[in-house]
Amino acid sequence: MATFKAIVIEKTESGQSAGLKDFDAKDLMEGDVSIAVEWSTVNYKDGLALTGKAPVVRRFPMIPGVDLAGTVEASSHPAWKAGDKVIVNGWGLGETHLGAYAQKARLKGDWLVRLPASMSARDAMAIGTAGYTAMLCVIALERHGLTPAEGPVLVTGAAGGVGSVAVALLAKLGFRIAASTGRPQEAEYLKRLGASEIIDRHELEAKPKPLAKERWAAAIDVVGSTTLANVLSMIRYRGAVAACGLAGGMDLPASVAPFILRGVSLLGIDSVMRPLPDRELAWRRLEADLERMKLAEMTQEIGLAEVLRAGRAIVEGKVRGRIVVNIG
Repeated sequence: MATFKAIVIEKTESGQSAGLKDFDAKDLMEGDVSIAVEWSTVNYKDGLALTGKAPVVRRFPMIPGVDLAGTVEASSHPAWKAGDKVIVNGWGLGETHLGAYAQKARLKGDWLVRLPASMSARDAMAIGTAGYTAMLCVIALERHGLTPAEGPVLVTGAAGGVGSVAVALLAKLGFRIAASTGRPQEAEYLKRLGASEIIDRHELEAKPKPLAKERWAAAIDVVGSTTLANVLSMIRYRGAVAACGLAGGMDLPASVAPFILRGVSLLGIDSVMRPLPDRELAWRRLEADLERMKLAEMTQEIGLAEVLRAGRAIVEGKVRGRIVVNIG
């Protein structure tokens, strides 16, 4: 295949333009594994890249898309051979390296994770970076010592991708979950995923106090900014917050009080450059602990031509759960 279909972002005088185009295979970047891409997904970061709302894209032209699942077509890497089913998350895909919204990809073999045996490529991308990040948050809280006996766990941005998977995972593991959302119409959806309490996000948007009433044993936060500052002030003694997002902003108008008076821990969760053993553990846990019926409940499917619309919608906070992209 000399050319293939891809979403391409190009630099313009006014910023950038993005569209579905024919892309020449000879223009793919260096890598020791060639992949036939079958499925991808739309994460918040993808939306930022597609809309240009944040400087995610670092080179032009760029094929966006930070996640893919597909089949190895050719490999000079010792760990991979033609026919292997693989997942790729992060590593600069869609930012510095041509990404996933294309029928073909050429990547470094060190970036690949083997698709779990009982998981389809579609399911892997229904999970995607959002679900993989949610699992990393859960693992971090477990390593901190969190158990269901410690008390309820708050999930912010609960109706989004990370939040939906986090709620489903925590419910399967036996935790009581408070789900914060700005979309009250999604309350029943969140309860079906396992939330026991729905909190209006506006409760967490007031000017933060150094310390507020202790409410939760732990939290998973995708919002940052004022929301994260409020959450920190409400975590119980020796609890923890796994922070993995910035939907509300990159600032943190907080006090040191939760850390030095209650022993609260702030756990930073990076997914892009995560070492391979952490990635493999996260995908094993997702295979075991994420109920497929709940994954189906939170997932909608689109085609490659619909990615641009979906990117705008996710940045505007109009997407519930997960979007899986059939690359076709």
